Amino acid sequence: MEPEEIQRVVRETNYVTWRRQGGWNPLVVTRAEGSRFWDGAGKEYLDLSSQLIATNLGHANPAVVRAIAEQAQTLSYAVPGFATEPRARLSAALLDVLPKGLNRFFFSTSGTEANEAALKIARVATGRTKVVSRHRSYHGATAASISVTGDLRRRPIEKVQRVPGTVFAPDCYCYRCPFGLTYPDCHVACAEYVDQQIEREGDVAAMIVEPVVGTNGVIVPVPEYLPRIRAITKKHGVLLIADEVMTGWGRVGEWFAVDRWGVEPDLLTTAKGITGAHIPLGLTATTAAVHDTFKERYFPHGHTYEAHPLTLAPAVAAIGEYRRLGLLEKSRKDGEYLLARLREIRERHRSVGEVRGLGLFAAVELVKNRETKEPFNTEEDKLEGRPLLVDEVTAAMMKDGVYCVGWVSHLIVAPPLIISREELDQGLAVLDRALAIADARTVAA
Repeated sequence: MEPEEIQRVVRETNYVTWRRQGGWNPLVVTRAEGSRFWDGAGKEYLDLSSQLIATNLGHANPAVVRAIAEQAQTLSYAVPGFATEPRARLSAALLDVLPKGLNRFFFSTSGTEANEAALKIARVATGRTKVVSRHRSYHGATAASISVTGDLRRRPIEKVQRVPGTVFAPDCYCYRCPFGLTYPDCHVACAEYVDQQIEREGDVAAMIVEPVVGTNGVIVPVPEYLPRIRAITKKHGVLLIADEVMTGWGRVGEWFAVDRWGVEPDLLTTAKGITGAHIPLGLTATTAAVHDTFKERYFPHGHTYEAHPLTLAPAVAAIGEYRRLGLLEKSRKDGEYLLARLREIRERHRSVGEVRGLGLFAAVELVKNRETKEPFNTEEDKLEGRPLLVDEVTAAMMKDGVYCVGWVSHLIVAPPLIISREELDQGLAVLDRALAIADARTVAA
């Protein structure tokens, strides 16, 4: 099919996620390799956001592609009740990379499914119903996952698809502290609030957190925050779920973000980078203690594609590639370089309120006024389909051959972990130029 025909058919027959359906003119992508992809006209783009912070290994990693092909020829499907070699091999590999104590696994095909399983497991295992989440969070699009999502994507659906029982806590967002305090004099009030919240709410089964907030701003917590949350949840007998769909697999310089703070959750969910997004796979990992609550109790969850062998074999290959290429250490070193470069860029642009990040996971927050921190746009603008300044910036970057994710009023810089310094410099130079669009819209204090 010609590119124009591909675009027409897709536009006229498909839904597109998280936006109004009118006016959608999708880019036709024909191939991808390494840190780059190409459109139907042959134009090349540098992928500065790993698509949706997913292609950690880059595009078309040969070892992962080979594992998919070989598994398809050997055993392309088996029912979840069967044991298979890729299931055993991945389970053994996971024991070496997951945080201590997480040694029971449920495999699915996406991050939202992984969270759906975790929430159901936590509620049934504890016999309680409530879940503490946070306001600036995203945990998925299915019923329970969207119900614990704090951002704008929950609002249009919560009246018709809400799973009851979510209570929202404040974020560890020092740039916009919900308490109006300043770290460290705040004594991490955002964590201490959770202690009282769990005590006063009662009937709390779990707390779910993105260790580093993802789509909603790459918000890195202060060092004390997650260890204190872990202590508080243990104190109240509440299970801690770490949503590592974006932050896992070397993204922040460790296998998983909780490793940065020595936190051991009761459940961990992940997807995306587990196969480098070469094939859909989600994982819900729990402790043996959580699993043991179902030894004599019916486990009320499952689906046809659980532990699908075609998804598991490439995950084994992906883990091998993270090790072979030294991508955890590379993410740490390149992350330091990335943050230093973004801080330099901030000094040149009055539209940049803050840059922050960990490993190769960073955000550039745009503001209309640096003194007041007034954003260019709000979640309501996104929901109502109003023009977003961040979309103008990312469109300019695309015109210049660099793809970067923008969300409401910030940019997410999260390239494949294999990216070279030269490629990273190229992407940042394009970002630097595009920010002139935002500078022109700023106002004086």
